[in-house]
Amino acid sequence: MKFNKWTVGLAAIGVVSLASAARADEKMSQVQTALSNTTLSGYVDVAAQWNPGTDSGPANGGTRNIPGYAFAKNDGFSLNAVDLALDKPMDESPWASGYHVELMFGPDATPASIGPNNTIANLRQAYVTLRTPVGNGIDWKVGVFDTIIGYESTSDPLNPNYTRSYGFTIEPKTHTGVLATYKVTDVLAISAGVANSSNVGTGTLAVNGTSTYESQKTYMGSIALTAPDSFGALKGATLNLGIINSVDSAVVPGAGTRTSYYAGVTLPTPSSALKLGAAFDYLTFNNRGGGNTDDSIWVAGLYATLQPSDKLSFNLRGEIVDATQIGSSITSPSPFGPQLLAPSAYSGHYAGEVTATAQYQLWVNVLSRLEFRWDHVYGDTFGYSQGAATGGNPIKKNDFLIALNLIYQF
Repeated sequence: MKFNKWTVGLAAIGVVSLASAARADEKMSQVQTALSNTTLSGYVDVAAQWNPGTDSGPANGGTRNIPGYAFAKNDGFSLNAVDLALDKPMDESPWASGYHVELMFGPDATPASIGPNNTIANLRQAYVTLRTPVGNGIDWKVGVFDTIIGYESTSDPLNPNYTRSYGFTIEPKTHTGVLATYKVTDVLAISAGVANSSNVGTGTLAVNGTSTYESQKTYMGSIALTAPDSFGALKGATLNLGIINSVDSAVVPGAGTRTSYYAGVTLPTPSSALKLGAAFDYLTFNNRGGGNTDDSIWVAGLYATLQPSDKLSFNLRGEIVDATQIGSSITSPSPFGPQLLAPSAYSGHYAGEVTATAQYQLWVNVLSRLEFRWDHVYGDTFGYSQGAATGGNPIKKNDFLIALNLIYQF
């Protein structure tokens, strides 16, 4: 063991022993070896937006009429999120291990990761990854991890648009538990997991601690299919199917559950610059309130991305949401904000949105987005009758948004 002159001098006067110095040096070497495989990444997400013709924008559900959506903001400037992630990816060895720790700060952090007393309000993900050499190898996540379903992500840079979809709004966001993924072939991969039960989007049941009803857990599973080369023009197409069943925190133990069903597809086109996608979300509230009422919401969405160059892309999304099967038992929580909290005042349940986004990388490491969004309610209103919703303001059937979004990634 080779020591520096400072350590040898301290040992000579009895301040330290060479044996303890050797142990400390060995521990430091182990830490340095571990950290040498760890990567730091993240992003800073800021935006400015304008909602023409209104003082009550999407964060308020458009005058409590047009559906609200996840991470919605009103007129003005906003810091959406600061995201920091530490990663040690697994290698290809049979007993590989690693970890992922992700901290998120800002308004977009709270809806995805809130827990009792805000104990992990800024901890978005933190899990250990493990591999067991069974068959082709089973990969495990143990800890807090993102949900397994959905076309869009909580991470802003991974999404084709700045604003979130209705589908993303009604999906679970995060889980605390264990998830196993097995790649059967290059065509088929399957995942299954169990987690603490939590009512997604609320702090009633913790995502980070124990369930309110400890014996009731969340169960999840998904299948991912990728078309092989033998499919010709459809080579590379993907189909993802998933289901998540959880306790509904609005009810007493054993009285009801909520189940999320998801199907997502991506399709190649004759042009390598054009990509198409579709997503379908179906959320059911089963036996809610301890009664026999089963309520449901579904959202269907279409996506298109045209990328004429490495720096420039155009992204289009269109959606429709149907909440006609929401009954009087849905009182709280609501996936679309306060306008679904007064079922006796319903006079309409259909809405849609179209979002167009131009994205360009003008500066190095910066995504620059200019977005236009139009939300529209079919029928009278989405949640309230004419008399219940106005509050002195005209009832709204349309909401428009223009936003500029800048994301620095590192």
